[in-house]
Amino acid sequence: MLVTIRDVAEAAGVSISTVSRALKNQRGLSDATRRMVRQVAREIGYDPARLRSGKARRLVFMVHQQHRHFSTNPFFADVLHGVEEACCEFGIVPTLLTCGPTDPIREQLRLHEPDMILAAGYFEAEVLDMVAGLGLPVALIDSSLRDMASVNPDNVAGGYLATRHLLDIERRRIAYVASWLAHVSTLERAQGYRRALFEAGILADPKLEVVAPPGLPHDDGPSMAMRQLLRLRKPPDAVFACNDTAALAVLDTCQAAGLRVPQDMAIVGFDDIEAAALSKPSLTTLRVDRQALGRMGVELMIRGASMPRLNTLPVELIVRESTRSC
Repeated sequence: MLVTIRDVAEAAGVSISTVSRALKNQRGLSDATRRMVRQVAREIGYDPARLRSGKARRLVFMVHQQHRHFSTNPFFADVLHGVEEACCEFGIVPTLLTCGPTDPIREQLRLHEPDMILAAGYFEAEVLDMVAGLGLPVALIDSSLRDMASVNPDNVAGGYLATRHLLDIERRRIAYVASWLAHVSTLERAQGYRRALFEAGILADPKLEVVAPPGLPHDDGPSMAMRQLLRLRKPPDAVFACNDTAALAVLDTCQAAGLRVPQDMAIVGFDDIEAAALSKPSLTTLRVDRQALGRMGVELMIRGASMPRLNTLPVELIVRESTRSC
């Protein structure tokens, strides 16, 4: 027997209009009422997709306020491009929300009235828990938290490939410059870095793992971290940076200090943003298909249980002048 919206209203003890607003995620209801109606609908077998049939579904693409400047951090601009392409294919209307933990995120999301939420990059666990508590489909891109659906580049393999490449060109004091230890990708890339050193029989030197000071402009932190490395009694002969933005800041700092790249200091980044190929010398890096990350994030929303909860996309080592002698 077909379960109707009237059946849901009777089972939940609310009006039909309340059920409609709850299932469409419209304003005017408390979170508790919204969750209760959705729970009742699931329990009696009502399919909310019928309520929205023939209407455009809405997706909010959330990015942390620290990544909102796409001109200086183009990674998420490319991810958003992939999201937009997939949304066009599936007939979904995407909107962008940049926010931070001090913003009224719940109220901002209600204004967007989304059917699904994609959170890209780092977010505080408290923010993601709040978003998950709204009762909407949620997926993460370039992030992970417990068993939430996610898609990530293969960060561990990328860190390993970067470090293995530096070892292959006979560098032995290889530093790792991290920009943000709260971000899971930074930690996973460090795992790959340490694994490559271990397999090569090289004892990891904790002085060669440095974190950019927080709260600084995107390139100032990595520059300070690199200057700290150069002050060591035995400075590194190579650097693996957690992303290209940090790697380019490291490159500039080395050149300002009179070092030749790659002769005195070999450098590898991660992401393969456009600036990596245009720098002088051009930057060796790990290529990430950022648009594919965005497209798969949307597919996680659409296909749901038919896809794995945790998804990893391969990365590719791109060797350029910063590790290749001219």
